[in-house]
Amino acid sequence: MRCALEEAGYGDIPKNGLYVIGGLALEAGDVPLAVLIRDLRISKQAAGQLVETLVSRGYLARTVDGEDRRRLIVTLTDRGRAAAATQAAAREQVDAALLAKVGAHCIEQTRVALAALTEMAGWGAAPADEQARRT
Repeated sequence: MRCALEEAGYGDIPKNGLYVIGGLALEAGDVPLAVLIRDLRISKQAAGQLVETLVSRGYLARTVDGEDRRRLIVTLTDRGRAAAATQAAAREQVDAALLAKVGAHCIEQTRVALAALTEMAGWGAAPADEQARRT
């Protein structure tokens, strides 16, 4: 994905920036800054610096929440949406190549195992359908 982003002119996205841009693209709307900080599992200061970098590089816009002026909302700019589309296309190519190499069953088993590891590490619960398969 990094190579595709660099070739398209988005090589200045910081490491966790891909998560923020991709996540906002999936949400298709505004996300409170506090939610991004929680999901990134990094300090408030680090998340604030990351968002500031993405704002200064033109990927995000930051506004005050109209309903609660204490909250900040971040949204993708046109540049951010274009980078998200490039990232999604690259991810689809990787997914297709992986599917061709190892098959759907292997990919599904890997997802179940990774969800279990994530749950064990305390990073979140496995989705209900994956929990049911393991029991």
